[in-house]
Amino acid sequence: MEKLIITVAPTGSVPRKKDNPHLPVSPDEIAECALRCEEEGASILHIHVRDEEENPSDDPWRFAQVVDRLQGRTRLILQISTGGRAGADLSSRIQRLQVPAEMASLTTGSVNFPNMAYVNPPDLVEALAAEMKRHGIKPEMEIFDVSMIYNALRLQEAGLADPPLHFNFVLGLRGAIPATIEQLVHLRSCIPPRSTWTVSGIGASQLPMGVHAILMGGHVRVGLEDNIYYRKGELASNEELVRRMVKLSRELGREVATPEEARKILGLSSL
Repeated sequence: MEKLIITVAPTGSVPRKKDNPHLPVSPDEIAECALRCEEEGASILHIHVRDEEENPSDDPWRFAQVVDRLQGRTRLILQISTGGRAGADLSSRIQRLQVPAEMASLTTGSVNFPNMAYVNPPDLVEALAAEMKRHGIKPEMEIFDVSMIYNALRLQEAGLADPPLHFNFVLGLRGAIPATIEQLVHLRSCIPPRSTWTVSGIGASQLPMGVHAILMGGHVRVGLEDNIYYRKGELASNEELVRRMVKLSRELGREVATPEEARKILGLSSL
C-alpha cells in the first residue's frame, strides 16, 4: 500500500478565533502553522485566507502573502482554494490561480451547504478547469455528491483535466454525503482505477473517516477548516490533528508520505 498523504486545511471560511483560538487567520499565522504541520507530517497545505475582520477573502494578494511567507522555507505542496464562499463569480475565483501553486481545489457541481447554496454551474467549472490546465495546476476534485465524480470524468473526456485524477470526498456535511463507511466504499468504487483520493470528514466524522481511508488505501485531510475539536468538548490545534493521524497510520502499519513522496504519488513531478 502506498504511503499516506496528509492534507492540512488550517483555516477554511467558517470558524473564527472566538470558536477556537488556535485558528490561524493572518498570513503570518497561516504560514507558521503550515510549517509546524509539515514538521508533524503534513504534505499538502490547503489555503483559504481571511481579511482583517476574519471574513473569508478572495483577494489574490492575501493568497500571495501566504505563499510568499513560505517560499524557501517549506517543501509542502501548496493547494489554493477556489471555493465560492469568499467570492462566487468566475473572475474572483480565477484570479487566485495567478498565485504560484501546484494544486487547486475544483468543486465540479452544486450543493446545499447548511446556510447557503454553493453554486458551481458547468460553464464556471469548465472555465476553472481550463485555467488550471493552462497554469499547470493539478485540480483536486471536491466531491460533495456522487454526480460530481462523473462531472469530473467529463472534464477529463473533454481534455480539461489530465488523468490520473485526484478526488477529495467530503463526508458529513449537512446537505451532502453522510459520513458512513458504506458511502466511502461506494465513492471509491465510482472512480477510475488509477485515481488517487482523499477523504475530508466534517466535524466528529473527521477521525473515523480518516481511519477508514488509511485502511482502504486512500489519503486524509485534517484541520480546523473541517473540525475544531480533538475530541468532544476539547478544542484542537491543526498540529494536534496532523500528529494524531500520523500516529494512527503508523499504528495501522502504513507509513506517511513526505511532500516529495506525495508529489510522486499524485503525479505532480510530471507537471
